[in-house]
Amino acid sequence: MGLSVLCLGLALLGVLQSQAQDSAQNLIPAPSLLSVPLQPGFRADQFRGRWYVVGLAGNAVQKENKGRFTLMYSTTYELQENNSYNVTSILVRDQGCRYWIRTFVPSSRAGQFTLGNIQGYPQIQSYDVQVAATDYKQFAMVFFRKTSENKQYFKITLYGRTKELSPELKERFVRFAKSLGLQDDNIIFSVPTDQCIDN
Repeated sequence: MGLSVLCLGLALLGVLQSQAQDSAQNLIPAPSLLSVPLQPGFRADQFRGRWYVVGLAGNAVQKENKGRFTLMYSTTYELQENNSYNVTSILVRDQGCRYWIRTFVPSSRAGQFTLGNIQGYPQIQSYDVQVAATDYKQFAMVFFRKTSENKQYFKITLYGRTKELSPELKERFVRFAKSLGLQDDNIIFSVPTDQCIDN
């Protein structure tokens, strides 16, 4: 009896491991930073402030699982003297407000950043941020790429200074996401909310 339970457990573990490997293998490959546009003449002082996450696309985003991303959240970039940003995202979770705080440190090119204090995130090997396009007053498209547990994930965020953006900007975002290999199922738009995100 004990041996059959052990064999069943090992077989189940093998199936679960195979499924986990299949889902990792199904990730659309993350593009190199050099193949992603970079906002020319990036102006850190004009980028600071509150942005609303209007759209989200990525190789781990699936429309059928959009429940986590349905409600809009906001992200505030607070510029520091050393040109890094203290970045605070406010999300609605479980009927309450959740705050996610991190630091983006400037990289070698203006508009590129890495995650500060990456040692505080043991599961993350690398984390890059790149402002692909912005007019500073209305919208921004920001590319994020991270390596976590030896898998490479990427996402593009469509930010708005307001909770609504024009259909033309949303379509531009969709075209940009698809140019990086993403499909319609990897692109979602959030539902505006007044809960938490204006704090």
